[in-house]
Amino acid sequence: MKIGIVVPQGWTGEYAGLPPDLAWARTRAVATQAEALGFESIWLFDHFHTVPEPTDELTFESFTSLSALAALTTRVRLGHVVICSGYRNPALVAKMAGTLDVISGGRFEIGIGAGWKEDEWRAYGYGYPPLRDRLAHLDESVQVLDLMLRPGHADFSGRFVNVADAINLPKGLQSPRIPIMVGGNGPNVTWRIAARHADELNLDALSPDETRAALPVIASRCEEVDRDPATLRISVHMNWPDAARGGERRRETLAAYRDLGVARVMVFLRRATKGDEALESLAEDVRGIGLALA
Repeated sequence: MKIGIVVPQGWTGEYAGLPPDLAWARTRAVATQAEALGFESIWLFDHFHTVPEPTDELTFESFTSLSALAALTTRVRLGHVVICSGYRNPALVAKMAGTLDVISGGRFEIGIGAGWKEDEWRAYGYGYPPLRDRLAHLDESVQVLDLMLRPGHADFSGRFVNVADAINLPKGLQSPRIPIMVGGNGPNVTWRIAARHADELNLDALSPDETRAALPVIASRCEEVDRDPATLRISVHMNWPDAARGGERRRETLAAYRDLGVARVMVFLRRATKGDEALESLAEDVRGIGLALA
């Protein structure tokens, strides 16, 4: 099992009152520390307003930030947990992904979900479609990404997304294409989208017990489309309070995910904005359950 670090960017209010230049300096520092400590990957959220309520505090945009972090690192993989499919045309996302993969030397992964933060949708002029439409848009978006990141031109005609003879060069450096990770906890739609089109399914804040219960259902979604369940990696964006509790409890939680066969756990630590100790402590807990860091 690999461990990734969600780098602070202000979304949870962790940079409240801090000038943007000092906040960005800390974001850079956490990303480079994560790489130096041997963590497998770094991740950003894809949000415009703070959570739970929108406040007049900064939130760095995810794609531009990740491009900068790609240029500041050399080994860690990079991605989002996860971009909102409704915020950007998926053909444009494919173009951005191909470019980012080249910038990073083949380290980028596309994480994508249906989106949920209503205040952002409305404030930025996207409306707020019903869940069934957001999920349908996600499904079509993932299909377009898959097409546009493979060899050749792309054609797709859907209810929400259309591309015609679309050229996407560069497509990135990875083969057969940049990995696609679908994020979400919906067993009826999201997990079926992942089973049909994704390389990885990211579960959001599910405990080890909840993950254990989910695994047979995820396997059945793969079997519905004659896919070997072992070919769909499972990752977990760890519950924030569980991630923050260092020591024995955190080690037990991480070990439980490992024993379930989870491929990757993404950890967000607000305390990382205050200094280096938070990631150092996590690294100790990771090594304490026998997981290797690079």
